[in-house]
Amino acid sequence: MHFSIPETEVQSGDNGSTYVAYNIHVNGVLHCRVRFSQLYGLHEQLRKEYGNHVLPHFPPKKIFTLTSTEVEQRREQLEKYIQSVRQDSVLGGSETFNSFLRKAQQETQQIPTQEVQLEVYLSNGQKVKVNIFSSDQTEDVLEAVAAKLDLPDELVGYFSLFLIREGGDGNCSFVRKLQEFELPYVSVSSLKNSEYKIVLRKSYWDSMYDNDIMENRVGLNLLYVQTVSDIERGWILVNKEQHRQLKSLQEKGSKKEFIGLAQTLKYYGYIKFDPCITDFPDKGCHVIVSAGNNELNFHVKLPNDQVKEGSFKVTRMRCWRVTSSVPLTNSPGKTETKLELAFEYLMSKDRLQWVTICSSQAIMMSISLQAMVDELMVKKSGGSIKKMSKKRMNGALRRSDSQQAVKSPPLLDSPDSSREPILKLSSKLSSVSIRGISTSNSSNDISANDFHVTGLDYDCSISPRYTEDNELPNPQEVKNLLSWERGRNRRRTNINTENQCCRLSYCKEFMAYKEIFKK
Repeated sequence: MHFSIPETEVQSGDNGSTYVAYNIHVNGVLHCRVRFSQLYGLHEQLRKEYGNHVLPHFPPKKIFTLTSTEVEQRREQLEKYIQSVRQDSVLGGSETFNSFLRKAQQETQQIPTQEVQLEVYLSNGQKVKVNIFSSDQTEDVLEAVAAKLDLPDELVGYFSLFLIREGGDGNCSFVRKLQEFELPYVSVSSLKNSEYKIVLRKSYWDSMYDNDIMENRVGLNLLYVQTVSDIERGWILVNKEQHRQLKSLQEKGSKKEFIGLAQTLKYYGYIKFDPCITDFPDKGCHVIVSAGNNELNFHVKLPNDQVKEGSFKVTRMRCWRVTSSVPLTNSPGKTETKLELAFEYLMSKDRLQWVTICSSQAIMMSISLQAMVDELMVKKSGGSIKKMSKKRMNGALRRSDSQQAVKSPPLLDSPDSSREPILKLSSKLSSVSIRGISTSNSSNDISANDFHVTGLDYDCSISPRYTEDNELPNPQEVKNLLSWERGRNRRRTNINTENQCCRLSYCKEFMAYKEIFKK
């Protein structure tokens, strides 16, 4: 999650006095307004719990009223502080930090604690109404939805709540996965736009976890309606013969077999993002990015109107960063925050290259990358998805309130006639396949011949060096190539006076190589 304090506001106090409020933004959207004294109180509480040695520097108190220059300096210092705390796995995941943000969010939006009804949607559009408190955190709401659907406690951790924006054409855009530091009711209500909805979807990436869910009737139905929805949206590619087989299984009510066949299809389990801009293979290329199967998939339209496709495996990413560009002026609403995701990729044996994506969904892409890495770590250690802790607000949730069923979606429509049929599905790429822009003669570089373009019909070759069975680079090769920093996090600030933008970025080092190759 990308935290920033891009602006300050002068607010009036209860006694008529004024004070400076610092606007904390999460993913480029206002989360809360807080005073310096509130942040200082948070710092003191964290200091008592964890000690001075783990806390970042906090700006000192001032006796006299601050000048505008001093306010700006304090804003920058507080921004650096809040980012450092959030990036620390202990401090950022602490209940002290998260409860502070939840309370501040509720106070900022001026929504009192009261019983409310929240609408949560399933992938097929089915509405689940849950009675909660406006102050309930994400985990509480998720458990309330699970109880309503009669989903067993041990399967709750396989699902998450997502904030999406649904356009008039029926297409939906992922805004973010709801986090532990926010209140879902407040988050969606404060947007004051009916296009924003909270949706329940599976939260994992590895399809092997599907087997755990399909053993339960409710879990099977949830997975089934999500799969049907993804096919209908075109997120999962289906040719005419596969569509015929799927429809036949659907008519028979063979949900497990339906999902089993869908698992073999291209882009099963992927999240598809809105069209955006990338600098790879050429600057300014239009691209549709999808995340899944431990990779970012690029569907690129080149300047010559050629369409190419390729994948970037997370196991070959050294690190990534999210960058936001905001106006230097304190006047809100003039321009939107510009977000970029950049990752450093091992293109060949001895060459790393940065690839940048300019997208309003850059944070969601970053979260997806981190989630895939986390799953790799869990899988390597022999673990499984953690069960979510049992929480019930005032004992108000009972199984007798359960909805008992998830409605099955209607039969699949025929494939869109306006869409060219996919005759061949590309195999998994263990390395980036969009090449042909380098003059390197290295035998380890992927040449243009490794990618065949025939309209929308792809026949992609697998790199001869990294096969599906051995998709990780040689451990010693990586250790010799990459210079690993001891610190896991770094942040940089660069003022671009020409564009009058303050570019704030932080880079969370991707240390998966060290963990994956640890003997």
